[in-house]
Amino acid sequence: MSVTRESVQQLLSSEDFGKRISGVNQLRQLEPSVAFELIQPVVTDKNTRVRYAAVSQLDTLGGQDLQTTLTLLRDRLLNDSEPDVQAAAADAIGALKLTEAFEDLQRLYHQTPEWLVQFSIIATLGELGDPRSFELLEEALNSDTGLVQTAAISSLGDLGDARAVPLLTPYATNSDWQVRYRLVQALTKLGGTEVRSVLETLANDEKEEVAKEAQAALESV
Repeated sequence: MSVTRESVQQLLSSEDFGKRISGVNQLRQLEPSVAFELIQPVVTDKNTRVRYAAVSQLDTLGGQDLQTTLTLLRDRLLNDSEPDVQAAAADAIGALKLTEAFEDLQRLYHQTPEWLVQFSIIATLGELGDPRSFELLEEALNSDTGLVQTAAISSLGDLGDARAVPLLTPYATNSDWQVRYRLVQALTKLGGTEVRSVLETLANDEKEEVAKEAQAALESV
């Protein structure tokens, strides 16, 4: 059976949330402009899984109308009852580079008790590329949650602000090799003389994965 606007609309209107999820997934087979129109009401579906599936697709469909998408994502970011949906909204904001939502992300980071939401916000800031993110990422480096801290290291590398180098350097001796691995990747993006000396140390790291990544990085820094 071919997927049409009408067939997808029927699924999205079903009382069965499983059919509504199927409808959201089938939106990928429609023209983006049509899919974007149909997905908008589903972003506030009563079922968490349906809302999550819909919000997660806005990173690709949202380019049809960035202003409308910004409104939709801000609403889910700030008002959704489920951390998974809030996290998906943060991810999409970064993917679409909706810098207008930076202050919303910053405020929610400080207000939410959910580590997953904090992680998604910090992880998306590197992709968002807003220079205002620097102070928040610096703060996140001191998070009690390891994944948030690691995300901050990566996002500081993506942001490309050289002020991050002295903040990141101490992590070269972190006990978690995955933190050191992420550090190598971040420092490679930042570059500079100070970075090279840290990478030379990490090129002799006891963990083979870290050492190899640092050795490869030295060829490009």
